[in-house]
Amino acid sequence: MPFYLKDRDISSDMAMVHSVLIVPCRFCPAASLAVREEKPYIEPFRKFLRTPSYESYIQVLKSRLESEGIRTGVFDSKLPHQFVLCMWTSGRRKDLARHAVGYDALIILGCDAAVETARSCLKSNDCRVIPGMEAEGIMNVIPNLQFPLNIWLEVSNVTKVFAPS
Repeated sequence: MPFYLKDRDISSDMAMVHSVLIVPCRFCPAASLAVREEKPYIEPFRKFLRTPSYESYIQVLKSRLESEGIRTGVFDSKLPHQFVLCMWTSGRRKDLARHAVGYDALIILGCDAAVETARSCLKSNDCRVIPGMEAEGIMNVIPNLQFPLNIWLEVSNVTKVFAPS
């Protein structure tokens, strides 16, 4: 049951930011984009464990920031056990801390838990943590296998998530 995430307007958060590291979680955001764009979640023979619509989303975000004169990078891993940001190993968290040193800000593409995980990795407050997405709810999904082993997600419903007051 992944979170159903939507884009967050980050334009006001980008004031005085000259460099940004995009930190993608590869579970909930990828599932959300695949569902929203009605595209496959996983195409193993084309992209292995990557979601094409999410990869495109990351590249568009990167290009947009670069067109505004902001230096960008993407904190990436090809290892499947590193895909879910809120479940990163201590080694992966230390790796993020090392990479973040060269940037003014991190844009976290994930839920609130992903944002807090990234924030807890940083040793100082010099690098801002900017949530790039926000949760609308939790998706109940039905995986659907289509030729040739492509996995599509069908949403049966989205349960709203309420923030504590």
